[in-house]
Amino acid sequence: MTFQHDHSSDPSTDFPGRNGPTATAEADPREAGPVRTSYAPDRDGAPDPGEIVWTWVPFEENDGRGKDRPVLVVAREREGTLLAVQLSSKQHERDHEWVALGAGPWDSSGRASWVDLDRVLRVHEDGMRREACALDRDRFDLVVVRLRERYGWS
Repeated sequence: MTFQHDHSSDPSTDFPGRNGPTATAEADPREAGPVRTSYAPDRDGAPDPGEIVWTWVPFEENDGRGKDRPVLVVAREREGTLLAVQLSSKQHERDHEWVALGAGPWDSSGRASWVDLDRVLRVHEDGMRREACALDRDRFDLVVVRLRERYGWS
């Protein structure tokens, strides 16, 4: 049996979005100012609303650990940052509200994914590792409608 080391929590391994001014951070969705969600994917290598991108996501404990994972970009902020929600291939039974996305090209194993509506992240353009794909409009709208209801976004 072969075990692979998971470098995602290893502080000696650097990932875009992990450290410095372009670090991915949790955002307070109710204090983000006026948030205008939009569907604007553009395969240009930069993160855009409607796209799933890979970035470093800190664990909720905020203890320096985290994981390189896919996030769905839902809005662009005036400052040039983006708001996103994290994806997971595990259906969670915790207190968080999750929206089922199903499977897509962001997961090379073809596993179904869920989006965590309770945890909004602020992502920097230079803090992402790669652009994975554009989510189709119907699934994007499903997530955004729930975010708008929950946080009063437009």
